[in-house]
Amino acid sequence: MQNNRPRRLLKFSYIFCLICLLGCRDNPASKGEKNGATVPVEESTAAAESQANTSETILFFGDSLTAGLGLDPNLAFPGLIQPRLDSLGYSYEVINAGLSGETTASGKNRLGWVLNQPLDVFVLELGANDGLRGIPLAETRKNLKAMIAQVRAKYPDVVIVLAGMQLPPNMGPEYTDDFRKIFPEIAQSEDVLLIPFLLQDVGGIPELNQEDGIHPTEAGHKIVADNVWAVLQKAIQSPERKAS
Repeated sequence: MQNNRPRRLLKFSYIFCLICLLGCRDNPASKGEKNGATVPVEESTAAAESQANTSETILFFGDSLTAGLGLDPNLAFPGLIQPRLDSLGYSYEVINAGLSGETTASGKNRLGWVLNQPLDVFVLELGANDGLRGIPLAETRKNLKAMIAQVRAKYPDVVIVLAGMQLPPNMGPEYTDDFRKIFPEIAQSEDVLLIPFLLQDVGGIPELNQEDGIHPTEAGHKIVADNVWAVLQKAIQSPERKAS
């Protein structure tokens, strides 16, 4: 579904030559086609400036799951949220700030630049690469909390949504269980909304994932978008948003 009004989509199309467990090949739609919602950074910046006073911003900040590795970015779950908002009459612009291969540490380093633009809802989807690389859980926890604090420091009224993640069992039962617990614990301690498991009903199902078994197909992203929407609609209908 196409929307005639300009959309702001940040394009992050870095090419990684290092091993990226959640991003090891280019997104085929990262060339800046202008046949739909995907536009070059320069044009998206102009659109952002022209609509700064007419709509609120939902920013998705994550790794290749958010970026939609292997798909046109408009078919990734953030891109599927935009037409749903439009069809329901919400005045929100979705920005996909996903970057393949991102860890919580690299995300924390990149966040400051992303926050140069105003935002109203911040969806944080990071941690899976940490888990797949066996990064100490204390570091993942610290980085996620630091990013939440950084967003709130700049935008005190922002609504934050944290996407919960889980790991495959081959990482070991103790590590995978402790990893899973990080997200609800942070959501409670930092008072943010929680998507219990981003890949619910998608993860581990071969027909809903690409050949790598990690990244969802187009059909998989539609289910992920439903998982996100179930929580996101609470953010956009919260008292903070209604009063704005």
